[in-house]
Amino acid sequence: MIGVGDFYRRRGKRALDVVGASTALVVASPVLLAGVITVRVTLGRPVLFRQVRPGRDSRLFPLLKLRTMREATDAKGTSLPDEERLGRTGMLLRSTSIDELPTLINVIRGDMSLVGPRPLFADYLPLYSSQQLRRHEVRPGITGWAQVDGRNSLSWEEKFARDVWYVDHVSLRLDLRILLRTVATVLRRDGIAAEGHVTAPRFAPGGDGPSSLAS
Repeated sequence: MIGVGDFYRRRGKRALDVVGASTALVVASPVLLAGVITVRVTLGRPVLFRQVRPGRDSRLFPLLKLRTMREATDAKGTSLPDEERLGRTGMLLRSTSIDELPTLINVIRGDMSLVGPRPLFADYLPLYSSQQLRRHEVRPGITGWAQVDGRNSLSWEEKFARDVWYVDHVSLRLDLRILLRTVATVLRRDGIAAEGHVTAPRFAPGGDGPSSLAS
């Protein structure tokens, strides 16, 4: 006999994702359209940022977001640091999480969930410990336990510990709690960046590297 918790994991969570993401996409369409126009006018093309990220069971998929960084290189053709490529438009889109709205399409397609561990860079996969790799036992989420309990102000180890805790405690009640706290976190613009970075430093076992998590 399937328990309530198992039913939610197997069926209910996906149903919540489809209904919730579809509704959110319709409601937020005017804001998304304004974001698309803003990016097109200030940053040009492409408007969407696409990057391959690992999802459930480490399967790769193209993550969709609004572009927040301008293309800028030095005399040698090397991309400038994120803080120099991320202007006012990018900071506004990120601080309000408007850049995340296209990710609702990923949820509808089944690449992601509304709630789950954030999808990170594919080149992090071989760097995880066996325990940290458990974060890929569920679909990645637009928001997650780490995002409402510290966001980018947390260390990588603290984020991953929260991700694994979520994997072990998935429930409708927890997901609704995270979604409600996400709204409050976004409105307060808490934890947008780690100290000393415009977003968050790259993950490196034993210490954080100097580069930020660009998107």
